[in-house]
Amino acid sequence: MTIYHLSTECYPIAKVGGLADVVGALPKYQNKIEGVDAKVVMPWYNKPFIYEHNFEVVFDGFIHQGQNMLQVQVIKEKTDVLGFELYMVKIPGLLDRENPYGYQDENFQFLAFQHGVLHWLTAMQIRPDVLHCHDYHTGLVPFMVEHCPEFSFLKGVKTIGTIHNGEYQGMMQWDMIQYMPAFDHYKWGLLDWNGFINPLACMIKCSHAFTTVSEGYLEELFISFKGLESLVREEFSKAYGIINGIDNDVWNPETDSMLDYNYSIKNVLKIKKKNKEKLCKEYDLNPDLPLFAFIGRFATEKGADLLPDVVWRSIKQTYGALNIIILGSGNAYIENKLQELNYVYANFASDIGYKEYLSHKIYASADFLLMPSRVEPCGLNQMYAMRYGTVPVVSYTGGLKDTVKDISTGGSGLNFTYPGVDDIIHAITRGIDIYNQQKIMNDLILSNMKFDFAWEKSAEKYINLYKK
Repeated sequence: MTIYHLSTECYPIAKVGGLADVVGALPKYQNKIEGVDAKVVMPWYNKPFIYEHNFEVVFDGFIHQGQNMLQVQVIKEKTDVLGFELYMVKIPGLLDRENPYGYQDENFQFLAFQHGVLHWLTAMQIRPDVLHCHDYHTGLVPFMVEHCPEFSFLKGVKTIGTIHNGEYQGMMQWDMIQYMPAFDHYKWGLLDWNGFINPLACMIKCSHAFTTVSEGYLEELFISFKGLESLVREEFSKAYGIINGIDNDVWNPETDSMLDYNYSIKNVLKIKKKNKEKLCKEYDLNPDLPLFAFIGRFATEKGADLLPDVVWRSIKQTYGALNIIILGSGNAYIENKLQELNYVYANFASDIGYKEYLSHKIYASADFLLMPSRVEPCGLNQMYAMRYGTVPVVSYTGGLKDTVKDISTGGSGLNFTYPGVDDIIHAITRGIDIYNQQKIMNDLILSNMKFDFAWEKSAEKYINLYKK
């Protein structure tokens, strides 16, 4: 069985969020299953990974996007260093940039990527068993395969769509239709949702099956899906919730090269403290206090807008009985507020930007991880935290409620039902109480490190879905 994963992100080449971690791990674990050949196709980025590895051009051709003729090159990494074949699509002027997102012509980028991939497969007579499309950036592929004559060679290929985050749907005005490959226009309804071209809605309509990255998130989409609630209810017979896993080769405190001190469950209580002491010294924090951390994008869906109030109120209300460290970037207002607080509280530190190595160090040092998400389709951070002996403090939503049960019910962390400042501070106060009861805290650390969130089970579920 040959599977092509189509995605705009893949760790370690280009990462913005959890999508990259999934696409960088799932194919590798699928390839461990007999008879499976999983590959990844993504846009080309001007990133260090490109220059640190060996690539070869395996295709060079042209597509028409409206009146424009675009060169399409497909470049393959030679050694399969990631555990799967990696292909990158390069289109000068569109798919040759520094970052996956943030450009005014994103709609052209994503259209060109999807068109370029299908043109390459058709021209080279490559017919996969499954095209696995990740998020709206590849959401038009199932439609194009079935309804664009240019790709008639691929007609009938099974397509699976995965919704990593339904908050982003890629809606476009209808004048963008001129830049798509030709299709029978009576099929326009498959592209439309409420007067716009909606790639995510198209993916749900046209794919043979679609998945969400947790069962809990699938349930939520039936009642809250940015206007697509009725569509997902209509198509529920082909909807599946499959929880993400984590790559234990990357996220392993015993072998993680990004840590100052490696540890296992046998010596975590001693060595984790050494990591904490070093991190606290670097950021001028008190290592004897419980350390709460937030790692992620500064977006409202992540509850990041609540962080400035959480910082000053929790420090004030607990009389400085905790430390808080925040790593992330995004909303400029949130960034500025957090940077201001750096100069106000000795118990607080923020580091603005995306730093993969620092995220690993924080997981290995923090006592608690804060995830005040309003929307969390799956969440990987809470899994990383438990793997590193850090207690998750999470809102009861999406994949978080699938993976983190409250300690009061014998679970692995602290839940709060509403992502508001008062609820978060109440959970933080509970965490401080637990921290001050050494045996309970130590037992929690040890039990969390025993959880198995490896990809093997989820990879098998995807293969079973493909076979269906």
